[in-house]
Amino acid sequence: MLTTNELKRYDRQIIIKGFGKEGQEKLKRARVVIAGSGGLGSPSSIYLAAAGVGTIRIVDHGSVELSNLNRQVLYWDEDIGRKKVVSAIGKLKRLNPEIEIEAMEETITEANVSRLVAGFDLVVDAMDNLPTRYLLNKAAIDSNIPFFHGAVYGFEGRAITIIPGKTACLECVYHGAIIPQEKFPVIGVAPAVIGCLQATEVIKYIVGIGELLTDRLLIYDGLTLKFTELKVKKDPNCKHCGHTGG
Repeated sequence: MLTTNELKRYDRQIIIKGFGKEGQEKLKRARVVIAGSGGLGSPSSIYLAAAGVGTIRIVDHGSVELSNLNRQVLYWDEDIGRKKVVSAIGKLKRLNPEIEIEAMEETITEANVSRLVAGFDLVVDAMDNLPTRYLLNKAAIDSNIPFFHGAVYGFEGRAITIIPGKTACLECVYHGAIIPQEKFPVIGVAPAVIGCLQATEVIKYIVGIGELLTDRLLIYDGLTLKFTELKVKKDPNCKHCGHTGG
């Protein structure tokens, strides 16, 4: 049940057609993992917290650096040197004291990824490297947890929603490609756009409203302000999802 405060806090979204109190109660019960609390994790966590997602787990091992501040809007100058998850949990609790925020100061590995997502309903991919994204993709499929991918480069970004057993997965999209791990360019507005798209998809999925970005890779070009959509097919021979149903 929603409290009087919650009814007031979420009034504007509750009155959206198809949303209602039932949708808000679904958000309140939802448990979401956000893997990474940087450029993508900042906006996605902010808007999921503001929307009233009941439990959010933030997973990140890094510390705040001055060079993060052009895009990682959860952090300010006074946070430099602090662990990101510590700073993030403090900001998000102040943003919305009605919800639960968990901080997991860990590096995501093959050994711990299943534990980090266990017991949660959805996973937001806010990472900055493909190897870890593949680990999360596989863990989400194995645990039958929807997976919300986002990525950025410069003024560009992309997003896709993955439903295990039904849609193409990240491995179907990239076929195991690996990009060298090096510093890449990014303007803060790019992860702001993509992170908000990821949060939008999460909210839609939980509430059960609208059409999800499934089997469609959405590509955003901020310099031309154009969105391009590529159809993606589920690979029956995919090493991550090829033997699942759908």
